[in-house]
Amino acid sequence: MGVGVFGRNHARVYHELEQQGEPVRLVGVVDPNLDRADAVGREFGCRAFGSVEQMLTTHSEVRAASVAAPTVHHLEVARALMEAGVDVLIEKPLAASLAEADELVQLAATHKRVAQAGHLERFNPAVRATIPLLTQPMFFEVHRLSVFTPRSLDVDVVLDLMIHDLDIVLSFVDSPVKEVRAVGLPILSGKVDIANVRLEFESGCVANFTASRVSTERVRKLRFFQPRQYVSVDYGRQEVLVFTVGQDESGSSTPTVNPQIGVGKPAVTSEEPLHAELRSFLHAVRERSAPVVPISDGRRALALALEIVAAIREHGKRVGLAGLAKT
Repeated sequence: MGVGVFGRNHARVYHELEQQGEPVRLVGVVDPNLDRADAVGREFGCRAFGSVEQMLTTHSEVRAASVAAPTVHHLEVARALMEAGVDVLIEKPLAASLAEADELVQLAATHKRVAQAGHLERFNPAVRATIPLLTQPMFFEVHRLSVFTPRSLDVDVVLDLMIHDLDIVLSFVDSPVKEVRAVGLPILSGKVDIANVRLEFESGCVANFTASRVSTERVRKLRFFQPRQYVSVDYGRQEVLVFTVGQDESGSSTPTVNPQIGVGKPAVTSEEPLHAELRSFLHAVRERSAPVVPISDGRRALALALEIVAAIREHGKRVGLAGLAKT
């Protein structure tokens, strides 16, 4: 539903999965811009529709759909689908407000629908390879820098880019947030384009995040420290490096210049995260199982992102940054 940049990619991957023998058939794409819908439909060999209602009337057998419309339309589109018995994957951010997110959670429960939040980085092979390494992470340093594009300028960089990393760190730390400190600036758009955030969790863990969509380079890295270990995750390269004091249990570390520190590189099976995400979604649909990233996780990340946006606005008021009070 929605065939802009993200929506077209969803259609592409569903089409590729079908060609690869997955038990799935792409029956249609929906977009109020019929020219755009027709172009994507022709590209991937499916029907194009101008509305969800039109598609459901024509294809009553539809059982699953990706909601990749602008965030302000997520609730409206997902509600129509779930009420018609269709399982949904809803792109991030889950909704435009917490009230809308809560309604989505309730709709999924009422209609017994599989509802997955589209937090793509959960399916990054490097992130998946990091999960078994987690013990007691106590400090995170996260950078997500992107060059400027006119895409997604309807939301702050926190909801556009940083929310990926907020979701990852929330899943890694598994502890309530105790304190939020944040600063942000609008640079090239009317919204916050660069932000720095410090979170402290009840567990004592601290996380620093920097997100920018006005950078001259593209960086997507997460680093964290836990007892006896430093772990570096490169989302783009899909690589993980682990520095351990003393030999790790597997004995796979190789000595560095300091003989007390071993460096390991866990095996990572390269895969396009969107392929992994949609295969996981379709598995949950077929098996009627809980999705890997339930919309409750999407709601949790959205709640934190909105708290950060509010903290940035409050900081802007305190220091007299023009424009931030209105974002």
